[in-house]
Amino acid sequence: MSQSSEASGESSIDQTEEPQAIDDIRRSQHWPPSSLYVVATPIGNRHDISSRALQVLQAVDLIAAEDTRHSSVLTGHFTIDTPMIACHDHNEAAACKTVLERLATGQCVALISDAGTPLISDPGYRIVKTVRENGYQVVPVPGACALICALSASGLPTDRFSFEGFLPAKSEARQKRLQSLADAYRTLVFYEAPHRIVATLQAMELAFGGGREAVFARELTKRYETIMDGTLAQLAERVAADRNQQRGEMVILVRGAGADEEEKSALEQEAERVLKILLADLPAKQAATLAVQLTGLKKNYLYQRAIELSSQS
Repeated sequence: MSQSSEASGESSIDQTEEPQAIDDIRRSQHWPPSSLYVVATPIGNRHDISSRALQVLQAVDLIAAEDTRHSSVLTGHFTIDTPMIACHDHNEAAACKTVLERLATGQCVALISDAGTPLISDPGYRIVKTVRENGYQVVPVPGACALICALSASGLPTDRFSFEGFLPAKSEARQKRLQSLADAYRTLVFYEAPHRIVATLQAMELAFGGGREAVFARELTKRYETIMDGTLAQLAERVAADRNQQRGEMVILVRGAGADEEEKSALEQEAERVLKILLADLPAKQAATLAVQLTGLKKNYLYQRAIELSSQS
């Protein structure tokens, strides 16, 4: 993801830091030798990077980056001069060998992607798996992640969700994947590329129904951040009609099928639990009256359920 432009003078790590300062960083936290640090970087706004992430990137012996040209902009802004190698889908095996060689000598390596948390629809899985299989420690340094960022602001249920990543590029395979998810109760989260966003929203409308509630999040944390909600039919129409909404990094969130019914069922189960407690000491009518205040369900329903429960005891 592209980085927002801020003044270079806002660096968190001073240019004058020498090896002694790096030693101080290592002493200030748990710093096991021969460790791979999986470091989250900003998805847009540079100020979202954590102070710990900056310290780790400064103190490791090597940074494995998805795109060294892209990541050099970030490290340059914070005056981090740690050596860097490329680690992407096409060279992950070679990069993995280099990382293992460094770890074998007691050095530490940081793994970063272009933006956000590594391995989330980004390369790095093979490196992490191999490092662990060879007995070395993998240390996560948490931070920004587009799917969590979008989910937290969506207003959709977050107790159960599924990250589906990028859908297949070919229309037939995409439609088949979406159809397989049509009956899922959990909130569904997808990433999508700008040139496919209109087709994908239209495919979702076809698979899930135009009335399904959804959220479209674009350019999160950046200058032109957009978070719009509505039905899939509404979102497909709005995005298709506005070329500006077809640019940048995108997250689509779709409410699960029958989510309202699932929430209602859970509330009814809680109401029954409350009624059983109250009925131990109170008559059905009084127990139902108190249960209304505690659950918000209708009095007639609760009173009828209280009578049924009383007759069972």
